[in-house]
Amino acid sequence: MGKLQIDPKLVQCCHDSAAAIATSIMNFARSRSTVSIERAILRLFGVAGANDAGVPYVNHIVDRLEASGLLEDGVLFHVGHLAVKNGHTLENTLQSLVSGHLSFEPIVRGGSGAIYQLTSDTCIRKWEATKSKLDERWERRQAHKRRVDGLAYVSTATGDVYGDIDHAEAVAQHGGDIVAVIRSTAQSLLDYVPYGPTREGYGGTFATQEHFRIMRIALDEWSEKNERYVALSSFSSGLCMPEIAAMGALEGLDNMVNDALYGILYRDVNMERTFVDQAFARGIDGATGIVINTGEDNYLRTADALEAAPSVIASQMVNYEMARRCGLPPEQIGIGNAFEISPEIENALLLEWAQALLTRELFPLCPIKYMPPTRVMNGNIFRTHACNTLFNLVSVATRQGIQTIGIPTEGLYTPHIQDRVLALECVRYVKTTAKSLYDEIEFVEGGLVKSHAGEVLKGAADMLVSISEGKDGLFGAIERGMFGDIRRSRTAGKGRKGVFERSSRYLNHFESIFGLSEVAR
Repeated sequence: MGKLQIDPKLVQCCHDSAAAIATSIMNFARSRSTVSIERAILRLFGVAGANDAGVPYVNHIVDRLEASGLLEDGVLFHVGHLAVKNGHTLENTLQSLVSGHLSFEPIVRGGSGAIYQLTSDTCIRKWEATKSKLDERWERRQAHKRRVDGLAYVSTATGDVYGDIDHAEAVAQHGGDIVAVIRSTAQSLLDYVPYGPTREGYGGTFATQEHFRIMRIALDEWSEKNERYVALSSFSSGLCMPEIAAMGALEGLDNMVNDALYGILYRDVNMERTFVDQAFARGIDGATGIVINTGEDNYLRTADALEAAPSVIASQMVNYEMARRCGLPPEQIGIGNAFEISPEIENALLLEWAQALLTRELFPLCPIKYMPPTRVMNGNIFRTHACNTLFNLVSVATRQGIQTIGIPTEGLYTPHIQDRVLALECVRYVKTTAKSLYDEIEFVEGGLVKSHAGEVLKGAADMLVSISEGKDGLFGAIERGMFGDIRRSRTAGKGRKGVFERSSRYLNHFESIFGLSEVAR
């Protein structure tokens, strides 16, 4: 029951309703694919690079398939057809498509059995090769000292991948456990992934496979030298969500921010497109050991933290149930939460404590990713540092799994290395001085903390029941602005043309390999 002694019937009601919502979304996703999923399949086959115009080869191949009117069958089926017809391997066929020596062609009938067998065998072989790299990554994690809880998550956003390395090494040197390289502003709206290394980016660094490789090598070298493993995180969201998940898996990333609702609400990505994309992206993450982070912390930046509290819990429940149906174990589901109640509100600390502990107790096996205050900061770095110290205290007292460090100068400019060092010193100080606080504290029956947590949970249960019983489900709830006070249309948004219904001969064997063909309970 935990310290809050929350009503188990309400908890079960939340899970049951969220499960029904998640199943509905997953059933919708499984009858569809997107251009980004098809490109992700090609990336898992090792297709990389771009032409002289800068168009990635994966985009070039999928665009040609779409122009031929064959997209509904999926890229794997038609690459397999060309391979069988010409007696070539899938790899050789893909090379010929990249070079322009082959073109897609309609198939009237027949040959499906041979296509299925060739593509299935090749996908399994490709996955086994990838899996061997993942096993090496796991051994590397285990070889060095590695904290598994209360992880300090530190972002860097210089815009220059080599500048990010300097920041990452400084973060590691001062106790950071996870380095998150923030993406360049609005990259999530690009329907392609830039190729190769770049040394510019506004508000962050472009997420490319080469950048992932460069940062991973740098952190591995630091980990080897210092005998402490440092994890790498990025963002698998937006119009290229599945592709970035594939890139992260191939290059050994440990964490990925992955949440369709974030893209819908804050980037106006079409909801049908991104829910379909999310299913495959999370399948990749689940199979490759990547911990996903959900984006509920963002709701409190656009809605009042107290009024929106039930919607945060409701979204966490839905995100959890959808992730389980994509093969992710609880240990890989980093539920998002945030410390965003205005410090001007009386007893704000206790209300924050209640929300943080409620999330912690609702998802006992998940590494909760807790965000520091941002919206309610006013540019006074001393006030911000004080609020961040209280955030650190609540993080320790409620045993948050992944603690995003609060930086005094956040929001004023891209923080310097010394700003991050100061923030890490504060985290270390609070963790040391309040180490056993969780074990020492009990809450008064009928007091503010327990009462607030109970009210929030009841509100979340009511919200989830109304969504699960409504005829338009989660799509309708988003259209009505139930999350983050933002309304989005099911038929609008960026990338809607990139989603399509699958034909009867559509192939994607990676779904079976990742367990996406089965509903997790």
